[in-house]
Amino acid sequence: MIRSRVDSARRFFPDTAATSRRSARLAQAATAIALGLTLSCSTALAQTPAKGSPEHIKAVTSAVDGASIKANTATSNDWPTIGLDYAETRFSKLNKINADNVKQLGLVWSYPLESSRGVEATPVVVDGIMYQTASWSVVHAIDARTGKRIWTFDPKIDREKGYRGCCDVVNRGVALWKGKVYFGAYDGRLFALDAATGKVVWEKDTIVSKEHSYTITGAPRVFNGKVVIGNGGAEFGVRGYVTAYDAETGNQAWRWFTVPGDPSKPFEDESMAAAAKTWDPAGKYWINGGGGTAWDTITFDPDLNLVYIGTGNGAPWNQKVRSPAGGDNLYLSSIVALNADTGKYAWHYQETPGDHWDYTATQPMILADITLDGAPRKVILHAPKNGFFFVIDRTNGKFISAKNFVDVNWATGYDANGRPIEVKEARGEEAYDSIPGPAGAHNWHPMSFNPQTGLVYLPAQGIPINLTPEKAFKHNAVEPGKFASATGWNLGFLMNATPPKNPAFGRLLAWDPVKQKEAWRVEHVAPWNGGTLTTAGNLVFQGTADGRFVAYNATTGEKLWESPTGTGVVAAASTYMIDDQQYVSIAVGWGGVLGQWIRVTELSSPGTVYTFALGGKTPLPAFTKYQTEGLLKGVKYDPKDIPEGTAIYVAACAACHSVPGVDNGGNIRNLGYVAPETITNLKDIVFNGPFRDRGMPDFTGKLKEEDIPKLQAFIQGTADAIRPK
Repeated sequence: MIRSRVDSARRFFPDTAATSRRSARLAQAATAIALGLTLSCSTALAQTPAKGSPEHIKAVTSAVDGASIKANTATSNDWPTIGLDYAETRFSKLNKINADNVKQLGLVWSYPLESSRGVEATPVVVDGIMYQTASWSVVHAIDARTGKRIWTFDPKIDREKGYRGCCDVVNRGVALWKGKVYFGAYDGRLFALDAATGKVVWEKDTIVSKEHSYTITGAPRVFNGKVVIGNGGAEFGVRGYVTAYDAETGNQAWRWFTVPGDPSKPFEDESMAAAAKTWDPAGKYWINGGGGTAWDTITFDPDLNLVYIGTGNGAPWNQKVRSPAGGDNLYLSSIVALNADTGKYAWHYQETPGDHWDYTATQPMILADITLDGAPRKVILHAPKNGFFFVIDRTNGKFISAKNFVDVNWATGYDANGRPIEVKEARGEEAYDSIPGPAGAHNWHPMSFNPQTGLVYLPAQGIPINLTPEKAFKHNAVEPGKFASATGWNLGFLMNATPPKNPAFGRLLAWDPVKQKEAWRVEHVAPWNGGTLTTAGNLVFQGTADGRFVAYNATTGEKLWESPTGTGVVAAASTYMIDDQQYVSIAVGWGGVLGQWIRVTELSSPGTVYTFALGGKTPLPAFTKYQTEGLLKGVKYDPKDIPEGTAIYVAACAACHSVPGVDNGGNIRNLGYVAPETITNLKDIVFNGPFRDRGMPDFTGKLKEEDIPKLQAFIQGTADAIRPK
């Protein structure tokens, strides 16, 4: 009995010594497991670089290639290319910020771009690492988690050469590919930078002739291991082309000219020989280059392996000077498809045959798959300067439809073959209010396409300009009365010699590309508003000329939210995810061709990147008020000098400073609102003056000393004429 109880007790109360030994072994095992886990975690942490560190930047940017860009299209977590995806839809699938909660958006951080000229680039972001360009082609790498600078790179543009571009010293952004950042500098150089450090990997001069005023303002695109870039400069008399470079080495892979060269020399390929048949050699178009510069849009379809180039206007604008017998003047104002590997011509569609009005086709295009007449079609959606919205087949370039999205007066429509039905007077010999004007019904400001609503969100505008054909055109002649001729413009027209009568406007259009009709619109106070971003949250974001960043309902156009920006906005926004939170970023900085002349706000804050998220509480930075000395007075002049001074001013000054006192000045000062001492000492400014480091040209050899009193008379005389009595 006693033994039985003892055995029972042992079952419930085991031997303490044995238990202690087992407990010790278990403790040792647990310690070993814990230590192993600790060591394993420590090793893992050591292998995971801190966010924003050089190692992290190298890792995430090195992963950017064609496969990752296509994969990101399914999530939109990053914004790895300038248009978000290869189709450049600027449609983000993110919806954490949406029409229901967008009112809760607040500023998270702002970043100073340290610029006073135009900012046109969309922020490119990969895992919280942002790349943004500012004026004068300066590149900024920013930690989007904190808004802190990682590095900057300044290509050191010769700022006295700022006049070599038509439309401000701007840059529209970068491309990322396998650990490198690519961008084009204003002076025509193409750079590859190390994405983590900003150090130069390689640098190439893209310019074929230093005798001409070529520039780069557009963003490069990278695909199939090639970097593709075009150039600007048609107003100055250049021949357009696009070039592909090896992304690793910078070696040239291929080059395609957009217009034919001198017909006395061998043509580069069959496409140039075919194009030459559409030009009249009597105009000696090759002396003035012919134009056709591909200064902005470049889009890629990886499935078709085609790269689509939007080409520019003729040089000079006036076709009767450039090609007196007429002709289509291929490949001006066209969409051209090239083989992405070889650059070989595949097909083209010309939106404005025989361009006569600066109707470029360089505006951003969007690749979309839509249903037309019950069948799926692979299309290009395009709204160029000429005022018509185009839908064309991107597999073969066949015309599908075109409908004007603003009022136009140069054509009544397009026929079934895709040719415009022109109004005879539009090519006449008399002064003509060109509608749209050369600034375009839509310029470079990006549009976006939302497949959920089926709508394209388009910054549309009207900027009045009257064109009077020149009676006797001379290439590169500095002639009083010829707009910007003292800085190299060759138009073949006098601009606004007769005042235009059509009104200015700016609006955001929601356009249905299937129905070819407007769905809704928002009227803005002025033209030259920013590009658009649309999202799966049923939102459209756009910045405005009057200094606001606004969110609209993508279906109805209802304004849902806005934030002041301290200056006019011309660029488009991007959106992305960081650590499971959605952000929206916009780079602001008033500028571009119209932004040089006028402004729509009394603020002129420097270029800035603003980043917003739900619940953001950071205060906006202090804004800068536009400084003016008031309407000019007190400069002595002889009234009889005003007529000659007017013509000289048009040739040398109007392209940057606009009309004294009439316009209020943009990012370049209006000379009707400067200190009297500035105009009194005009000679010391015009000839080898102190503002060359801000982009002011030296007019030595282009103007004479006896021109200065005449300029002073026009500037002060105009201010006196408009002064309230």
